[in-house]
Amino acid sequence: MAEEVFSQRTTTCGALTKADNGRHVVLNGWVHRDRNHGALHFINLRDRYGITQVVVDDDASAELQAVANELHLEYCIAVTGFVRLRPDSMVNPEMSTGEIEVKAESIEILSKCAPLPFQIDDGKETREDLRLKYRYLDLRSQGMQQRLRLRHEFILSCRNFLASRGFLEIETPTLIKSTPEGARDFLVPSRVYPGKFYALPQSPQLLKQILMVGGMDKYFQIARCYRDEDARGDRQLEFTQLDLEMSFVKRDDVLSLMEELFNHVFKDVMDYELPVHFRRLSYHDALNTYGCDKPDLRFDVPLSDVNDLAEQSTFSTFKEIVAKGGFVKALCAPRTEGVDFSRKYITELEEAAKIYGAQGLAWIKVGADRSLSGGVSKFFTGLEEALLKRVDAKEGDLILFVAHESWKKCCASLSAVRTKLGKDLHLIRKGFEFCWIIDFPLFEYNEDEGHWEAAHHMFSMPQAEYLDTLESDPGSVKGDLYDLVLNGYEVASGSIRIHDVELQKRIFRICNFEDQEAEERFGFLLNAFRYGPPPHGGIAPGVDRMVMIMSEQTSIHEVIAFPKNTAAVSPMDDSPSQVDQKQLDELHLIINYPKPKD
Repeated sequence: MAEEVFSQRTTTCGALTKADNGRHVVLNGWVHRDRNHGALHFINLRDRYGITQVVVDDDASAELQAVANELHLEYCIAVTGFVRLRPDSMVNPEMSTGEIEVKAESIEILSKCAPLPFQIDDGKETREDLRLKYRYLDLRSQGMQQRLRLRHEFILSCRNFLASRGFLEIETPTLIKSTPEGARDFLVPSRVYPGKFYALPQSPQLLKQILMVGGMDKYFQIARCYRDEDARGDRQLEFTQLDLEMSFVKRDDVLSLMEELFNHVFKDVMDYELPVHFRRLSYHDALNTYGCDKPDLRFDVPLSDVNDLAEQSTFSTFKEIVAKGGFVKALCAPRTEGVDFSRKYITELEEAAKIYGAQGLAWIKVGADRSLSGGVSKFFTGLEEALLKRVDAKEGDLILFVAHESWKKCCASLSAVRTKLGKDLHLIRKGFEFCWIIDFPLFEYNEDEGHWEAAHHMFSMPQAEYLDTLESDPGSVKGDLYDLVLNGYEVASGSIRIHDVELQKRIFRICNFEDQEAEERFGFLLNAFRYGPPPHGGIAPGVDRMVMIMSEQTSIHEVIAFPKNTAAVSPMDDSPSQVDQKQLDELHLIINYPKPKD
């Protein structure tokens, strides 16, 4: 078959400047805008690199005029012509090519475009379901192209940095053994072995540890991971992480490496200077001060313990909760121009707190001369100065309280209020604020199932001082765990790993995996640990979430080429979809459809 002939580009739509005046060029791209002024025709031609204005002059041939009149938005065309300077009055400083235009000699239609379901880059917001259904059109938008380029540059910069530090990029399998890692596995039935299944990796956790046993010393990969869990704005069924593992390291080695990595990446990709070292908070201090283990440090508004003041007050609700061993915490919402701390707004804050278990939200307004009024102020007579000092409140501020028998619910409820205040009062500073959360509990108790389980995963090393009390007091054990938080999002999680087979078995038993079951599930790892494993540790920053934050988005859909929607469906290709009976028979599968509910 003869090869299709078309006028192939000699440059891109973002490359031409006044230095190219008089140059003969061929451009390929899409019709971005089309303005027909009768004899004079202006076409904005777009490709990934930019936009160039093409002009069909009034002295153009009838054939060229006819082709120009046939054009519609998103037609894919080839333009041949000469570069010329725009008149001074027509220079567009907003465009990199704004000083020139191309006088068309010929236009060739390479392909036509059906009527558009939405306009590309017209300044209007398009429904996400439409954007995902016609993702190939949405990908042409300037925003999507910039964000996917940022993603590419982020990954490339990470690769270059790690390679320069002696890391090897090693791929691990996509079809692996199903092991319990917290979320549901995606299972892949084996055609060759009826009744047996592979799993898609939730992470390369065990395999990267085995790479350390294999002497690889420093490993990384851009790993695709899969978890069968409900999708949301910053989480997908399939996601990408920068997976790292190192031998002969302690916690501070991992933390220092990540600080160096992100200092390099942010400077390289965004020309943004980060602090050399990131702030560190213990898990307890993070919850106690900010209400959560992923605090947004771009604004202050700390939580304060006020149990002693609540006990001295005459407010019976507070006093009863403190008497039962509960907790009362407060924060100060700063006076903000244009914001009225009305009862309606306080009710909105209270609704945010109730989502996390609060029964209500008490409040006090600070008036002139440091006087207190409204809400529960009358119960704090004589305690005014102590309360104002405790929460650092000033005239015009609003003091908010949550009381609860559970410390975690008290913290979480007031954290939700803090987050809403940060957005509503415009307290959040521009920029990027990293912090480390350390000293996590190693275990948490599953009330529903009546046993302990790993707070992160079962392969994390307990801190040395707790080794003798693992079984007798699991709830007090802290792990050698660490999370990296950026602007209120957890962006990486890691730990120093267990490398002793007997200690690993102890952790399995505490987490309700007896020796026989542990051998069945994790025997390959335990066996590897019998052959001289090195001390090792690692971490795995999430690529999707990092790029989302760097591009100032709130959904990872904006930084993934082909995401699923929040219902875990791909509207573009309609996956998941049914398969034919022949495929099911080959896999020895029978579908047991759920019965309709009455």
